[in-house]
Amino acid sequence: MTAHRIETIGFVRGGRSEPTDDDWGQSHSFIELDPVRFGADAFAGLNAFSHVEVIFLFDRVLPEAVEVGARHPRGRADLPLTGIFAQRGRNRPNRLGVTVCRIVSVVGTQLSVEGLDAIDGTPVIDVKPVMREFLPRGEVRQPDWVAELMSAYW
Repeated sequence: MTAHRIETIGFVRGGRSEPTDDDWGQSHSFIELDPVRFGADAFAGLNAFSHVEVIFLFDRVLPEAVEVGARHPRGRADLPLTGIFAQRGRNRPNRLGVTVCRIVSVVGTQLSVEGLDAIDGTPVIDVKPVMREFLPRGEVRQPDWVAELMSAYW
């Protein structure tokens, strides 16, 4: 496989300090851009959007904890054995997380968000505005177990 170099654009500041599985909906945190690489103009116009997609690195997942096959989500034997690419767990091969968050404010190189399920100090890879045209077209379907598992997540 080919390796690619991706540079961090900034870090999550505030919010939670532990990666727990539920109650992320009220989490308030900031994305602080690297001031050496970016100025406030990098966020110009972002405050016109209601939501942003944040791509981040699960940097505290140890290499030996990475999953490449099937597992029971959250280690729950009552849930079906499911491949890592049919889940959103943090023990992924490239340890990338993606979350849609509500924008609270944009001030300089600091983006305040609500509902980011990343912990304080997490490296941020990219930020993208949420646009209706990029949302799913048509019905979104998922197995029944997902709604049960995610019932307390937000």
